Amino acid sequence: MARYRGPKTKIARRMGEAIFGPDSSFEKRKYGPGQHGNTRRRGKKSEYAVQLQEKQKAKYTYGILERQFANMFDKASRSKGKTGDVLLQLCESRLDNVVYRLGLGKTRDAGRQLVGHRHITVNGEIASIPSMIIKAGDVIGIREKSKSLVVISDSMASKNADSPWLEWNDSKQEGTFLNAPSRDAIPENIKEQLIVELYSK
Repeated sequence: MARYRGPKTKIARRMGEAIFGPDSSFEKRKYGPGQHGNTRRRGKKSEYAVQLQEKQKAKYTYGILERQFANMFDKASRSKGKTGDVLLQLCESRLDNVVYRLGLGKTRDAGRQLVGHRHITVNGEIASIPSMIIKAGDVIGIREKSKSLVVISDSMASKNADSPWLEWNDSKQEGTFLNAPSRDAIPENIKEQLIVELYSK
């Protein structure tokens, strides 16, 4: 499974926000990376640079590589509705992201690992593909042998936000994907219109 394995704090500093989740190193140095740190004078970014950075932010936020992201944009552009909104809906519908939103993993990387290690089920069947697109009505659960995992219970205990497009059944320890979220419901600070403009050139 291909995924980004490079430095995360450096990327977060470049983007200007902790896109990979809580990061104490980022909090200490919120200025851009580089030899001269926050003393470097940075000129005004070009229109292309702003659009490119927004695309990179979306990619890193959801843990998607370049070709896969381009394929998702192509699918979004051929779908009904606003391309930018559909693109984010597709990102939010990925299994690793749904596992994260349900609180089973503290980060999307943790959600991806749970899926890759076969701890997660979709409609009762073990699912091991993080990029799997979840559809309305699909039920995401924890494999019976994995329900006692400390990493899952710790993550559930620290969960502090609910996603209105997901419904969690605590007694069964499974969640239902009700529908693709509206743009207003997605909390990520991503200007999707800039991504559409970039790919439209």
